[in-house]
Amino acid sequence: MNPVALMLADSRFPGGGHVHSGGLEEAARRGLVSDVPSLGSFLLGRLRTAGSLAAVFAAASVSCSDWSTLDAELDARTPSPAQRLASRAQGRATARAGRHAWPSPVLDSLLAATPRPHHAVVLGVLTGVAGGSARDAALTAGYLSISGPASAAVRLLGLDPFAVNAVVARLSDELDSVATHAVAAADLSVECLPAPGAPGLDLLAEAHVRHHKEEVRLFAS
Repeated sequence: MNPVALMLADSRFPGGGHVHSGGLEEAARRGLVSDVPSLGSFLLGRLRTAGSLAAVFAAASVSCSDWSTLDAELDARTPSPAQRLASRAQGRATARAGRHAWPSPVLDSLLAATPRPHHAVVLGVLTGVAGGSARDAALTAGYLSISGPASAAVRLLGLDPFAVNAVVARLSDELDSVATHAVAAADLSVECLPAPGAPGLDLLAEAHVRHHKEEVRLFAS
């Protein structure tokens, strides 16, 4: 695995992921996630849907240069305005950090085409710029789709961090499968890339935005 993938997946990378729970905060508020077993189910579902989508587009972004079309296609596959906003916020923060770490005309071209790119697109571009593969990008995107909510669960629910980490570790085979499928699909034309949906996550994201206006929330999404 390319070192850049490890850096991008590191929680210390200043990509803004620490302020997003991936729907976990709203799920916890509704009692949908309250313990380690329910967290495991939530993370598995998120990996197979939102994580799979991010992995596909991250893998495709490694070698694609039609940034506007790629970004627009990911936008079309993200029906929740709240999730689109969260993705672009993380994308912008990651691009800003990446510009300092791996300055490149490729990244400059991406930001010229779309100043606020989706997070998965930025991950793929940075991975490619640093010499990583489509699989590296897919693994990073897939991992981030579950590591963020897992970390949020510890903060929100006071769960045992060792038990939470074990849940994430048990998803390694599923993560590997998601990355494999993402790489296989990445060579398709942009318009034909997969579009796994997660209506439940979309609804949680929209509800979180509404409640965030009514009361203080720990996470932005």
